[in-house]
Amino acid sequence: MLGTQLAFTLGGAFHGAVFFLGLAAVILIMLSTYHAGEYFDFREDAISQSTFKSRFAGGSGLKRDSYSPRVPFWTSIISLILAGIIGVLLQFYYGTGRYTLLLGLAGALPGFFYSTPPLRLVEKGIGELFIGFCYGWLPVAVSYYIQIGHIAPFIHGIGVAIGATIFNVILLNEFPDYPGDRATGKRNLLVRWGKKKGAAFYLIASLLSWVATLSAPLYGVPSRIVFFFVPVMALSIWINVMLIKRRYDDLQVLEVLCGLNIVVNLATTASFMLAFL
Repeated sequence: MLGTQLAFTLGGAFHGAVFFLGLAAVILIMLSTYHAGEYFDFREDAISQSTFKSRFAGGSGLKRDSYSPRVPFWTSIISLILAGIIGVLLQFYYGTGRYTLLLGLAGALPGFFYSTPPLRLVEKGIGELFIGFCYGWLPVAVSYYIQIGHIAPFIHGIGVAIGATIFNVILLNEFPDYPGDRATGKRNLLVRWGKKKGAAFYLIASLLSWVATLSAPLYGVPSRIVFFFVPVMALSIWINVMLIKRRYDDLQVLEVLCGLNIVVNLATTASFMLAFL
């Protein structure tokens, strides 16, 4: 939505069919990603659910005897195929640009292979970085690209600001899953770093998002972005204070922090949208 808004506001371009097809493709890619995780992360998710039923980690919590294990696997595959068909339509029927499919694959494949063997990026210690890229820079850049036909330079700064916040979303969501991930040998970043260092890297990513957003007027974003972002930054600072105090050991508090963490991500995007109104 942000990328499409920028294309319309700055370039006067809006193609409704292209927007809705692109939105559908993104939803299908996300569905493919989450259902692949539901299928391949079942063991660690079951441990997490038995420890604490978090709304933000541990999979859906559905018991395997309530549905066939093949359901999430095949919905993941079918969703990926449907997203690919939309990509072909966008590039070759609607003429959205020769890099449309390539950019789509840059989001679809890391998403699908985040939990899926043999790549299983979540165990390589780089899966979270791919999430920052695929949820941060990529959707803004691609939605702008398929409307305009190129990617404006200021998109990169916006992508860093949003990407850092979504990196923090997945990092903090790994805290409730920590026991299950360790028990099953799922070596994501938090398992590799430990909770104390994980909180430190959360702060580093927060600092990156603050700097990228507050300096946005330097790369072409209207200066009122600062006004809209200050409350978001205040919330982000409070979350960091809670983590520094190691409140993540209280699972009830951690649940609240995970929810507010998503608010920070969405509100950062909303700040850019409001700045360009």
